[in-house]
Amino acid sequence: MAPHFPLTVPQKYLDLYPADDMPLPPVRPGVDGYEAHPWAARMGDIEDSDTELGSDQRRREAIAAYYALCTFVDDQIGKVLKALDASGQADDTLIIYTSDHGENLGMRGRWGKSLLYRESTQVPMILAGPGVVAGGQVHTPVSLMDIPPTISQAFGLPADPAWSGRSLTDIASAPEDPRRLVFSEYHAANSPSGGFMVADARWKYHEYVGFAPELFDLESDPLERRNLAGDPAYAEQEYRMRSALHDICDPESVDARAKADQDKLVARFGGPEKAFHTGPSGATPVPGT
Repeated sequence: MAPHFPLTVPQKYLDLYPADDMPLPPVRPGVDGYEAHPWAARMGDIEDSDTELGSDQRRREAIAAYYALCTFVDDQIGKVLKALDASGQADDTLIIYTSDHGENLGMRGRWGKSLLYRESTQVPMILAGPGVVAGGQVHTPVSLMDIPPTISQAFGLPADPAWSGRSLTDIASAPEDPRRLVFSEYHAANSPSGGFMVADARWKYHEYVGFAPELFDLESDPLERRNLAGDPAYAEQEYRMRSALHDICDPESVDARAKADQDKLVARFGGPEKAFHTGPSGATPVPGT
């Protein structure tokens, strides 16, 4: 489960992060003039953990618990790496440290994932093992789609032609490509419609079905506060990024298919009312409970 809600962590890890020392998120609705995009604001109408926390002190406690859970996870990974060393397999093992999503941690008044901003879509990506330069840093954009070809290459197997990714090992040894595009989409909990993202090292574009798009210059606006979509001065960049997204998929068509699949799933559970009360509310329960 960790690092994940519910934010429950052994005390020794929590002691490393005094709540009073935790900085509050730098981007919050109603603070410094920031207003949430309507697609994101709609999520707050459905589920509003930030308001439920109730106070900045409680928010700091939640942030401290999340950081403590990250350290707890690091300790568990450390056990695996020590076992590799002890077994003599460390030098022959490819290790990829990553995650399925980031964490909003109160940014823009949201907790968990679900948004397309970097705090939610940016994940750790650390590679170690045979053929990987120790301590190297690569600024070419990469994504989880690059992991399958990385693994197949490590085993000497051909990549599936249907895969859109490229081996991380190859990317790490190639010249940097800041214009390489990565893609993300979201259709799940609390989303009023499908959200789609493409990004390179500098530009990031969001398209929401039924809502206005967003464009960000990550170089001058790393916190993604200023939406440049619709600004004539950035029309060329918006056109390029929108075209790149539509080369990957038709957002409206994909959203319609996703919603149709969700409707079928709800119907299998006996309709919205029964589906809503199926299973636990909130996080997946601990095994055995």
